[in-house]
Amino acid sequence: MALNIADLFEHAVDAVPDRHAIQVDDRKVDYNELEADANRLAHFLQSQGIGVGDHVGVYAKNGVEHVVALLAIFKLRAIAVNVNYRYVEGELNYLFDNADLVALIHERTYTPLVSVCAGQHDQLQTFVVMPDSTDPASDADVSSYGGVLWADALVGQSAERDFGPRSNDDLYIVYTGGTTGYPKGVMWRHEDFWRVLGGGIDFMAGTRLAEFDQSEQAAANDSMVTFPLSPLMHGGAQAAMLMHLFAGHLTILAPRFDASEIWKIVEREGVQLIFMTGDAMARPLIEEFEHGSYDAGSLVAVASSAAIFSRPVKERWMAAFPDTFFTDSVGASETGFQGTGLQDKDNIMGEGAVISLGLESVVLDEDNSVLDAHGDVGAVGRLARSGSVPVGYYKDPEKSARTFLEIDGTRYSIPGDFVRIEGENKVTLLGRGSNCINTGGEKVYPEEVENSLKGHPDVFDVLVIGISDEQFGQKVAAVIQPREGTTPDLENLRDFLRGSLSGYKLPRAITVVNEIPRHATGKANYPEAKKLVTGTVAVP
Repeated sequence: MALNIADLFEHAVDAVPDRHAIQVDDRKVDYNELEADANRLAHFLQSQGIGVGDHVGVYAKNGVEHVVALLAIFKLRAIAVNVNYRYVEGELNYLFDNADLVALIHERTYTPLVSVCAGQHDQLQTFVVMPDSTDPASDADVSSYGGVLWADALVGQSAERDFGPRSNDDLYIVYTGGTTGYPKGVMWRHEDFWRVLGGGIDFMAGTRLAEFDQSEQAAANDSMVTFPLSPLMHGGAQAAMLMHLFAGHLTILAPRFDASEIWKIVEREGVQLIFMTGDAMARPLIEEFEHGSYDAGSLVAVASSAAIFSRPVKERWMAAFPDTFFTDSVGASETGFQGTGLQDKDNIMGEGAVISLGLESVVLDEDNSVLDAHGDVGAVGRLARSGSVPVGYYKDPEKSARTFLEIDGTRYSIPGDFVRIEGENKVTLLGRGSNCINTGGEKVYPEEVENSLKGHPDVFDVLVIGISDEQFGQKVAAVIQPREGTTPDLENLRDFLRGSLSGYKLPRAITVVNEIPRHATGKANYPEAKKLVTGTVAVP
């Protein structure tokens, strides 16, 4: 037995075999069925020579087969590589090469792109083709690159769990595009991933769990109905789904984000927990709820992470769901969860999310000294984590050396998030340092300006970036998606902001667009926003 993702899932199977595990649309799969299909696929992959340490890409939207594929790969002690389904040919080729894929499991709808890329990567030899979660009738020809259809891969394979022992040190890799640069693979030991993203540390209590704690709690308690809304190719959604599986809960998945359909599912299935990615999901959801007619009385908790859940949007959610718990979580692919804060009207009035630091999370000053999260009130520093941290970035020792530092004998992960200490072990998230704007020597965190701009009645969505300025080095610029029927005016926006932001933080230029550039996960795409402002690409 080991603190390994596959083992932890199998403990839940043994504890609650007949309980529903995954639901997509009307299809419900129990833990026994999920286990059996994962074993069948694992045996097929094994027959293709895939084993310990091999990299297998998963290129799909949310669906039952996506979950089966992940579990099968973990069972073999191979490494699952998440593939962004919005990638174009060049991005896919980069990932296939950088990740050293030997196999790819993909939805049939992506066959045209796979057929173009497949022959350019000699070591990529095995292809399993899933039925498409949104187009099950797709009949694209997979023969040109030797694709094996899902049903053909599983037929005749053993459903038994007859794999060898696994290790806490087996690798889990999540590729993250973040907000800048090429995708990079963050390497975790399975035990460390479980600790900081899979529930191996109680995020609220800050206590460590033992191997069978989650499965024993599953056997002793009723299942909870959970609904992570983000794509599983995003590390946060994958972690949420696995954490719920380890604990014996039912996880509902949706292949695409549709606000109306999500509320129908919440009402029909009695969803108790929604996990979402900030305003990109929260705003359309609350607007649909306000204008529609839905019974969401089952909703006990709403959790947001990985993007801004702004004050104006939170206020609307809290008004609509006065008895629901709201949490903002701070973390990154390089750290896991670093802190969680229960949100109420008293702690959403500042610039960003206020959270309590989690176990092993600290704030470092410019000299890499640990600040006192109780006493250094007002100090600004970088959020860091020790203890359970990644091994590093795959094939990138230079970037690893910049992010994972040893300070006074302790190894820290420091991805670059800045926070301000509020006392009592609480901090306010200011934003990612790589996006920080330096204007005339003053630092401006885009998220702070975005949070304030979203309170303006003409602003539906916004990203803030720094662009070159001869006088100040950089100036603040905003890319704005207006509300329908409105035309935001720069001076009007600046007047609106003066009561909440210092003058140097106010935008000096705006670009109006039809849609804010965001990744499929809902995270901000700052490079694309900058191209829109500087005219590198046409404004949509």
